[in-house]
Amino acid sequence: MTNFEFRYASNPKDAAKYDTNELREQFLIEKLFVENQVNLTYSMYDRYIVGGAMPVGKPVKLETIPYLKSENFLDRREMGIINVGGEGEISVDGEIFTLQKKEALYIGMGAKEVLFSSTGSDPAMFYINSAPAHKNFPNKKVTKDNAEIVHLGEEKFANKRIINKLIVNSVVPTCQLQMGLTELLSGSVWNTMPAHTHNRRMEAYFYFDLESPQTICHFMGEPDNTRHIFMQNHQAVLSPEWSIHSGAGTSNYSFIWGMAGENLDYGDMDIVAPNELK
Repeated sequence: MTNFEFRYASNPKDAAKYDTNELREQFLIEKLFVENQVNLTYSMYDRYIVGGAMPVGKPVKLETIPYLKSENFLDRREMGIINVGGEGEISVDGEIFTLQKKEALYIGMGAKEVLFSSTGSDPAMFYINSAPAHKNFPNKKVTKDNAEIVHLGEEKFANKRIINKLIVNSVVPTCQLQMGLTELLSGSVWNTMPAHTHNRRMEAYFYFDLESPQTICHFMGEPDNTRHIFMQNHQAVLSPEWSIHSGAGTSNYSFIWGMAGENLDYGDMDIVAPNELK
């Protein structure tokens, strides 16, 4: 079963006037994982799709949605998937890929049938990002052994972290989709600080490995007019091209970043110093 919802893009002048409820309605994706369902959010930010699949006891099929007006979901799209649960399998037109927790799979444009399955005692939880594509690139599984790994931050700034670049152009050829996974070390809580924007691509953040009942405060908005959204474990947030995307938790956690736009240069960003934020 595939469920879906739709989100329009927001003008920054309009978003500056949103109250708490409106901010959450426009940008927060609260429920991604429901037993034996695929839940998708179609965003008008670069027509990016964010979703989740949690198969329990039987395979779950990825189905097309009306907004795509295509016979198959991936007829004109590419997809990145990162498992954040127990061991699982993804069948792509009969080819089987086994994913442990924090392993990724890139699926190129043109795949017809995608099936999600759990193979261990704990259900797999497949976090999904998808963007329009213009060319087929080969499907590829990516583990931390294949990833480009960067250590950043300092303990004194509470932002010591490991960035795992999983689906980026230096590891996997893609049309525009990029995904990776950042792990905050114990005692560190700040992500993506110093904050930044990048006008040539949007982004989505998905937070996980957050202990209950802890929370994360995600910061967004224009650098001189910021807003915040409190988030829980296994929730995602959309980040427009005009917005910063940063956060701090009441404990350490991990998060997945996904991007799409006209630019595959990971380092293309406009940094905003901490003391410049308002």
